[in-house]
Amino acid sequence: MSTRALLLAGGLGTRLRPLTDTMPKCLVQVGGRPMLDYWVDALDAACIDQALINTHHLPDPVRAHLDTVNHTRNVTLTEAFEPELLGSAGTVCANRDWAEGTDQIVVIYADNLSDMDLGKLVDFHEGHDDPMTMALFHTPYPEKCGIAALDADTRVTEFVEKPEHPKSDLANAGIYVLDADAWREIADMEAFDFGFDVIPAFVGRMRGYTHTGYHRDIGTHESLAQAEMDVKGLFS
Repeated sequence: MSTRALLLAGGLGTRLRPLTDTMPKCLVQVGGRPMLDYWVDALDAACIDQALINTHHLPDPVRAHLDTVNHTRNVTLTEAFEPELLGSAGTVCANRDWAEGTDQIVVIYADNLSDMDLGKLVDFHEGHDDPMTMALFHTPYPEKCGIAALDADTRVTEFVEKPEHPKSDLANAGIYVLDADAWREIADMEAFDFGFDVIPAFVGRMRGYTHTGYHRDIGTHESLAQAEMDVKGLFS
């Protein structure tokens, strides 16, 4: 089956200011490399050679980096510039045709640092009949995350953003696999956000894939500093 990807990378990175005043968040370096490059590695390892990437804040440095990637790597990155941020689901809506000619699309929040094997995630998705898979990870802070409950068949039976009384510690990792028809369904919803708008519509017809390796949101200076300490040995 053919697979493409969407890298969500257009955010402002406000919690990383002043660093992100002059550098787009996806190019913030961890371990001496832009965060985006770790996802290029992951796509390459999974033999996913076509990815769409949304841009907004400081797009010119991202464009220059995409040009380098497209001339030196096996992954071709296509830009989707957003003059105004559309939200994660809004990017899907604005790029409905990205599903044409492919069987499934991996959607990735590119401001996470993860050692997730995208090939195994795609294999898991292809092994069930539901239109969507959501990657999950065990979090020590479930009240701060979007939390999923699974049945015995790994089907997502409930999803709550930042629950007061979490039913599990399985948090949304910000990585999804969508059948092409599911991509088009989301596009037609004309929604804004995956967590609040899209996932509730797929509860009961979506599976959860639990990642047991490393996964961190690089959203704050504290998290970035921790990632700098963690990264050695993870991606060698």
